[in-house]
Amino acid sequence: MFRFYLILLSLILPTISFADDCLGYKLTPKITIKTPSWNKQVVQPLQHIDVLHGDVIATLVDNYEITGDITSIEDGFCVGLKNIDATIGYSDFLVQIDISHKPDSCSYNAVLSHEDEHIRAYLSVIDDNQDLLKQSISSAADSITPIFVKEEKDIESALDKLNEQIQNHPDIILLKQHIKAEEEIRNKHIDQNETGETLKKCFDF
Repeated sequence: MFRFYLILLSLILPTISFADDCLGYKLTPKITIKTPSWNKQVVQPLQHIDVLHGDVIATLVDNYEITGDITSIEDGFCVGLKNIDATIGYSDFLVQIDISHKPDSCSYNAVLSHEDEHIRAYLSVIDDNQDLLKQSISSAADSITPIFVKEEKDIESALDKLNEQIQNHPDIILLKQHIKAEEEIRNKHIDQNETGETLKKCFDF
């Protein structure tokens, strides 16, 4: 049993040593953030929905394209982060309007105008939190150390692992939670301030 532990340690310790060697090659990654272009689609489901407000389904994307810094060392390679190109924002908005509103009618346009307010609220969440986006991604990236691989063929796999570490980092998870909370607050505020007066005028109430 003692001999088994010695053999196990002899296998693990070199890997730890190589990983430590890679710490010296850690860079401060350059972070760039852009927002995606977005599309709006308006539909009228066959089943009735909220007549007064309609609905908006927003698609949030957060993609991270990384550029690796590859350094050849004794017995292998150190694979670290060099650049992170992040795309964070909304790519699609699906607006749903109740089928009782005839397209281009007064009531249809009133509901659509209300839903456009929600779209602007979603977009403002990303616009107003650019500093937090940069801070969260930078903090996550700074905490990730280079990965040691023995074979050149394993470099791509190491880059995938680095990308996975970025996406699963607590700072990124907290960032997405913050965005969702901001969405809820801003959209709730819009609905609370909606008096329905514009829609009522369409029916001469």
